[in-house]
Amino acid sequence: MFRPAILDSFRDYNSRNLQKDILAGLIVGIVALPLAIAFAIASGVSPEKGIFTAVIAGFIISLLGGSKVQIGGPTGAFIVIVYGIVQEYGVSGLVMATFIAGIMLILMGMAKLGAVIRFIPYPLIVGFTSGIAVIIFSSQLKDLFGLQIAELPADFLEKWNSYFLHFSSVNWYSFAIAAFTLLVVFFWPKLTHKVPGSLIAILVTTIIVHVFQLPVETIGSRFHTIPSSLPAPVFPAIDLAGIRKLIQPAFTIALLGGIESLLSAMVADGMTGGKHRSNTELIAQGIANIFSAAFGGIPATGAIARTATNIKNGATTPVAGIVHAITLLLIILFASRYAASIPMATLAGILVAVAYNMSEWRNFRAILKGAKSDIAVLLTTFILTILVDLTVAIEIGFLLAIFLFLRKLINSSGVKLLAGNTGESIEDIRHNEKYSLPDGVQVFEISGPLFFGAAYKFKDALGMIGKSPRFLIIRMGNVPIVDATGIQAIREVFHENKKRGTRLILSEVNNDQVKDELRKSRLLFAIGKANVTGNFEAALERCRQLSMVSTA
Repeated sequence: MFRPAILDSFRDYNSRNLQKDILAGLIVGIVALPLAIAFAIASGVSPEKGIFTAVIAGFIISLLGGSKVQIGGPTGAFIVIVYGIVQEYGVSGLVMATFIAGIMLILMGMAKLGAVIRFIPYPLIVGFTSGIAVIIFSSQLKDLFGLQIAELPADFLEKWNSYFLHFSSVNWYSFAIAAFTLLVVFFWPKLTHKVPGSLIAILVTTIIVHVFQLPVETIGSRFHTIPSSLPAPVFPAIDLAGIRKLIQPAFTIALLGGIESLLSAMVADGMTGGKHRSNTELIAQGIANIFSAAFGGIPATGAIARTATNIKNGATTPVAGIVHAITLLLIILFASRYAASIPMATLAGILVAVAYNMSEWRNFRAILKGAKSDIAVLLTTFILTILVDLTVAIEIGFLLAIFLFLRKLINSSGVKLLAGNTGESIEDIRHNEKYSLPDGVQVFEISGPLFFGAAYKFKDALGMIGKSPRFLIIRMGNVPIVDATGIQAIREVFHENKKRGTRLILSEVNNDQVKDELRKSRLLFAIGKANVTGNFEAALERCRQLSMVSTA
C-alpha cells in the first residue's frame, strides 16, 4: 500500500544516472520558479508562499511518492479554489483547509482509492480543467493590460464588467511586456528546450524595466520584499468548528489534488514505460500538503508540465525531483531579492500561456462531437466552474455523469417474450439451435444488468402475462450483474406465479455474481436448485420432468 518509488530506484543506479538527475532537477527548478510565484499571486496570496510550497511539497512528493519522475508543487488547477478560500476564509482558513485535505489524501491512499479515483469521467475532467483555464485567463487581464483597478471583483461576470469600465486606464508598457512574454514562451521552444522560455522572458523583461525605468508594476512594488529563508513550521490547531466550516473546500482540494497527481503520474508512465503506485502517491501527496500548510504554503499536487520537462531532460529517479526542490531553496536563500524586480505583466503573460495549455480546447472540441450525455457533463461542469464554483461544478457534474450513465444502463437492459403458451418452437440464435417447447411453457429473456434502475422493466413485462402458463422460464444468460432490487423483483415474480400455480425456472444462470446473489438471498433455495439451470436445454428438460410427475 505504501512503498515509495525511491526505494526501488537505486538497484542499478550509477554516476551517469546521478548526472542526468542533477541536470534535470536544475532545469525543472528554474522552470518552477516563475510558475510558483505566478500561481501564488493568482491564488490571492504572497509570491513566497508559492516558492515555499514548491520547495517543501516538491521535496516530499519526490521522496515519498509512488512515481519515479513525478514533480510536485503548486499548479494552475488550484488557483480557482485557493482564491475562493482566501477571499472567504482568509489565509489562515486556507492553511487549515490544506492541512485537512492532506489528511483526507492520506486516508484515500490507505483506503486504496488510488485506482478508483482514476475512473472520474473524462468529460468532467476536461470540463472543470477548461473552466479553470478560462478563469485563470480572466484573472490576468488586469496585469496583462496594466489596468488601474483598485479592487478586482471575484465574480466572473463582475470582473469582466470591471475590465470594460476601466479599459481606458490601460498601460501600454505593461501590455507590450506581456505580449513579448507570450511570444517568447510560445516560440522559444522552437529554438531550444534546454532553457525554458519563461525564464528568458523574465530575465529580459526585468532587465528592460530596470534599465529604462518603465512605469509598470513589479512584484516588489505590490508585495515589497520576498523572504530569503523558509519560515519555521507551525501546524494549525484543528477544531470541530473549523472542520465543519472548511470540510467542503478541503474535500475539493483533496479530490482535485488526487486527480491531478494521478493524471500526471499516468502521463509520466506513458512517457517512460514505468508504472506508478497510485496509493503510495496519494499518501505522499497528503503528507506533502500537511507540511506545505505547516510552512504557510498552498495546496500542492503533481504538475504535468513540470513532470514532462523533468522526463525530457533525462530524469531517471526521484533524485531529480529532490534536486528541483533544493534548487528552489537555494534561489530563496541567495537570490530572492532579485525576484522582487520581476514585472507583474511578465507573470500575467506566463499565466495566460499556462491557461492556454490547460484549456484542452482540442479535447473539448472532440467531446462536443461525441455522445449527448458526454456533452451535457462537459458543458455543465464547464459553465458551473466559471459562473458558480469549482466545488459545485465537480459535485453536480459527477452526479449528472452518474445519472446519465445509469440511464444508458437502463436503456441497455430489456425483457422480452421469446415464446408464448402455445407449444411453439423457439430459435436460439446464440447457440444456433431450434427447440420445440412443451405445452404450457412461456419463455422470457432478460438482457443487461438487472439492477434497481431496470428492475421495473422486468416486473412490468412479466406483469403483462395473460393466462397463467404451467411453466415460466426466464433466460438470464445475458445478465452480467444483479443487485438487491433485482433479487427482490425475481422474488416477487416467484411468489406471484406460485400463487397462480406457475412453476418458475431460471435458465442459463452461469454468471458467478448472479449465482452468489441468488445463494446469499436464499432465493436459490426457495426456487429450488433443480429449477435453476446452466443452459436452456436443461430448463426445457426440467419442464418435461415436472410435467410427467404431475401427469403421473
